[in-house]
Amino acid sequence: MGSFNSEDSLYAILGVSEVASQSDLKKAYRKLAQEFHPDANPMDPQAEERFKQMSVAYDLLKDPAKRKKYDRDRMTARSGWVPSSRAGRKAGKSSRSDGFHADYFRDKPFSDGWRGSSSRRRGPKRGDDISVVLHLTLEDALRGVTSQVTVPADVPCDRCEGSGAERGTTIKPCSHCGGKGTISDPHEYFALSRPCMRCNGTGQHIERPCRVCRTAGVVRKTRRIKVAIPLGVKDATKVRVKGRGEPGSYGGAAGDLIVDVQIAPHEVFNRTGDNLQVVVQVPFETMVLGGSIVAPIIDGVVTLRVPAGTPSGRVLKVRGYGVPSENGKNRGDLLVTLDIEIPKNLSMEAVQALRRYVDLRGATPSAGSRFPADETVGGTS
Repeated sequence: MGSFNSEDSLYAILGVSEVASQSDLKKAYRKLAQEFHPDANPMDPQAEERFKQMSVAYDLLKDPAKRKKYDRDRMTARSGWVPSSRAGRKAGKSSRSDGFHADYFRDKPFSDGWRGSSSRRRGPKRGDDISVVLHLTLEDALRGVTSQVTVPADVPCDRCEGSGAERGTTIKPCSHCGGKGTISDPHEYFALSRPCMRCNGTGQHIERPCRVCRTAGVVRKTRRIKVAIPLGVKDATKVRVKGRGEPGSYGGAAGDLIVDVQIAPHEVFNRTGDNLQVVVQVPFETMVLGGSIVAPIIDGVVTLRVPAGTPSGRVLKVRGYGVPSENGKNRGDLLVTLDIEIPKNLSMEAVQALRRYVDLRGATPSAGSRFPADETVGGTS
């Protein structure tokens, strides 16, 4: 869709004909509103201006009475007649749609249409959230910790108490905008408001700026904030601390601090949900004859019994030695994978004994034997 100008009629702004039905008007407006809405076009003044024009146009045309009067006045303007209320203006412009629209909307502002930047500025605005990354070890995550994070953020200026003016001075309304924070150009098509350039939309004139914040009302500081990390927190969990983000403006609430918890990989354990996994090397003779082994846990060791004839790869489940729940009442399990340890340097006597075993067995070991089901065992630490 092309750019709008003062010669566009309200119908042209919405991209419909002058005989469009109310349903067609609504469809056209909704389609254009999705395309040019400020939320979908951040930092795009042209899109915002188009959205304002469409809002004003649709606000008038959707009302049958307003639309009828608009059409009648527009036809009158085309004929060259100037209404008496505009007799002081140049009649030469009345034959052009730009003069008609400029006059028409100057005399009939739409207070119930697009509210403009002034209304957004005056209302309380919530402060922005701040995101930080907190690196933890697996041990910290399983035990739960209270950690400190360093947060650079804007805080109210102590010297001026957030006013932006030097102590003992007064703040006056901006003389350019009359304290409204916005100005309107009467020569513009819709006479829409825009932020006052002199006061930057604040509506205030500060004669003596605060020597610390220079009218900003806030200063950048580094804060150290304590964050309670829950027991058993998972990697990539986001912990929200209410009210510790950027301060709000115009009486708005402060934003939140979002702590992104990143848990470093552990050199021994892997975590799967609420369970911990560990691989333990078991001597060949223990796997064959059975015996006891020692498996690591997060804060010590546990002794496990290995049944005779256990194949490599069997998983022993040790209940209650995994990840604790947030309330500390339940824990996951420790899953111990047994990996056979093949001796590298056998003595001559050991080699001969192994060969005698092969002769006694009298068969070649079969390949692809199936592992028995995982076994749940108890452990003693």
